[in-house]
Amino acid sequence: MDISRRWAFYRRLQYGTGFGVFWLCIFSLVYVGFFHSPANCYDGRQNADERGVDCGGGCALICAFDVKQPTVQWSRSFRVTEGQYNAVGYIENNNLEAASSEVPYTMSLYDAEGLITERTGTTILPSDSVYPVFEARIDTLGRTPTQTFLKLGEITQWVKAQSGRDQFTVQSRQLLNADARPRLEATIYNEALTEAKKVEVVATIFDARGNALTSSRTFIDNFAPRSLEEAVFTWPEPIAKTVRSCEIPTDIALAIDLSGSMNNDGDTPPQPITSVLDAAESFASRMQEGDQVALVTFATQAVLNSTLTGNVGGVAQAVAELTIDPAEETGSTNTGDALVQAALELTSDRHNMEARKILVLLTDGLATAPDEEPEAYALAAAKAAKAKGVTIYTIGLGENVNMDFVKQLASSNEQAYAALTTADIDRIYRTITADLCEDGAAVIEIIPKTDAGFSSL
Repeated sequence: MDISRRWAFYRRLQYGTGFGVFWLCIFSLVYVGFFHSPANCYDGRQNADERGVDCGGGCALICAFDVKQPTVQWSRSFRVTEGQYNAVGYIENNNLEAASSEVPYTMSLYDAEGLITERTGTTILPSDSVYPVFEARIDTLGRTPTQTFLKLGEITQWVKAQSGRDQFTVQSRQLLNADARPRLEATIYNEALTEAKKVEVVATIFDARGNALTSSRTFIDNFAPRSLEEAVFTWPEPIAKTVRSCEIPTDIALAIDLSGSMNNDGDTPPQPITSVLDAAESFASRMQEGDQVALVTFATQAVLNSTLTGNVGGVAQAVAELTIDPAEETGSTNTGDALVQAALELTSDRHNMEARKILVLLTDGLATAPDEEPEAYALAAAKAAKAKGVTIYTIGLGENVNMDFVKQLASSNEQAYAALTTADIDRIYRTITADLCEDGAAVIEIIPKTDAGFSSL
C-alpha cells in the first residue's frame, strides 16, 4: 500500500473513531439524564453505605436484622359498662432509636367457653420504652372475659426516632368522683421543639403490687411545642371498689343485731352482745382519716343511730353505749330493714363521692320480720344495695345462724364470715379492715405516644 492510500485509511479511521465517540457521549448523556439515577434509599438495591436493601447507613429505614423485636408485657380487659370492655396491652420496645408507625396487632378476648371476640388494628410504637395498645368498648356479647391476649404481627418498617417517652412529662394528676362518674385530670408538658399531632394518651391505674385495675384513653389533636395540655380521662361507672388503695376513702355502715337472742349466753356482762360491741367499737375506731362511719341497729325494727360522719371516735363511743331493749327479748329480727336503712344512708347526700360504700352486718339469728317471707325481703334489700354500688360484708354469729342466708346477703362468699364463738368476732372485724384497702398507694401511669419524632421516609 502506497503512502497516499495508507494516509487515507488512517484518516477515515480517525473520523470513524471520533464519530463513534461523539455518539457514545450523546448516548451516555441521554442515558444518565433519562434512565440512570444515583444510589439512593429507594432504588430497591443495596448500594452506597446501606447495610441492607434501602436500609441502614444514611437511609431513614432501619434494617430489620438490626432491630430487637418488641415483646408484649401483659394484656387485660376492664369492664366499661354491662357487656362492654376496654382491652389494654403493654408493648416493650428495647430499641434506643428504632420506632414504627405501623405495628399490626390482634387483641383476643376469651372466657371459659373459648374465644369471645377479636379486634385487629395497627398502632404507633415509639422507641426505647413501654407503650400501651388500647381497644375501646369491645362488645363481649354478654360474656365476661377472663383472659385477654395481645399478638403482634410482622413489622415491615422501622425508622429512626429522635425522641421517645422523654418527649412528654406528666406534671400533675388528680382522680375525682371515684364513686360516681370517675374523672382523672392530668397536666402534660411537651418537651419537644416541634408540634405533635394526634397524640394518643392512655391512663392505667395499678394497685400497690403492680396489677392493672382499670384503664382509659383520650386524644390531644394538636400539642404545641414546649407547652402544657390538659388530658381528661373518664369512666361511665364508679371505680372506687376497683381501686382498693387506702388512698381511696371508705364510707362504712355498721349494722348490728340487737335482738333478744344476743343476750342468750348469760354471763355478766351479758354475752354475746358485750363481745360484739367491744369488737365493733374497735373496728369503728380503726377507720382512717377521710373515712366516714354510720351506725344502724336492728331487732323488730331497724334504727339509724348515727348518720355518716368523720367523727369515727364518736361513733365508736355510740357503739360502746348500745344496749338491748328488754322488750326485744321476745321480739323479732328485721334484717331486711337494717339493709335498707344502711343502704339509704350510704347513698344519701352525706356520702363522699370519692369514697367506696361498705356495709358490714352482724347477726346471730334468722330473719323473722317484717313479713311472711323475711329472708326473701332481706335478700331483695341486699340485691338493691349491691345494685347501688354497696359492698356487703356479713358476719353470722353462733351455731344457730343460717349461714347459707348470710352468704347470700354478702357481695361474695369470701365476704361472708362465720363466727362460732365471740372470740372470732374481733379477728373477723380486723380481717374486714385489712380487706377494705390494701397497703401502699395506687399507681396511675399516663403514657402519651405520637409519631411526631419519627424520621420521614
